[in-house]
Amino acid sequence: MAEPRILVYSTPFCGYCAAAKRLLTAKGADYAEIDVMMDPERRQEMLAKSGGRRTVPQIFIDGRHIGGFDELNALDKAGELDPLLAVPAPSP
Repeated sequence: MAEPRILVYSTPFCGYCAAAKRLLTAKGADYAEIDVMMDPERRQEMLAKSGGRRTVPQIFIDGRHIGGFDELNALDKAGELDPLLAVPAPSP
């Protein structure tokens, strides 16, 4: 199974997770969410993929580790998020 284009590791009661999901939704971006609160295997997966970062959210776009909400928001403010979210045209 292919990994989703945008992957958000989160927990249910995390304000930064909610803010990240609101920003992605406002941008019209579809994302997959993985709740790591009660799933130690998925939390370990997040730790491995994020280089050991334990905080949520941890956001990945096309396999690239973006970081948390602060990094996602900084990309948006710098005008660098929209190009990352643009869906590439299928190759012929």
